Amino acid sequence: MHKEESTRQLKVGRLIQRELAVYFQREQATICLGSMVTVTVVRVTPDLSIARVYLSIFPSQRAKETLDSINMHHKAIRYYLGTQVRNQLRIIPELEFYIDDSLDYFEKIDKLLKQ
Repeated sequence: MHKEESTRQLKVGRLIQRELAVYFQREQATICLGSMVTVTVVRVTPDLSIARVYLSIFPSQRAKETLDSINMHHKAIRYYLGTQVRNQLRIIPELEFYIDDSLDYFEKIDKLLKQ
């Protein structure tokens, strides 16, 4: 059962989302392998120790290899996040990255409905 997220969880999630969006935009050519990466949502655990980051990756054909590259660099990404939010957060959460394929799903449904 999914519990309602607290105000603190939502604020921390939005903060992380904003900072990671800037990071992925800046590192598009290197870490993101030239793919466009959008941070769609960040869910933070109640103890603020883990942040689950959902990414939309375009083109979706390269999503798996882009996610692998991001996971390979997760320590550098967490370090960058720490330098940006150290005044707002005492402990920087561990980052877990997932592909958010909801846009592909909606596109598929839309295509089926138009037939």
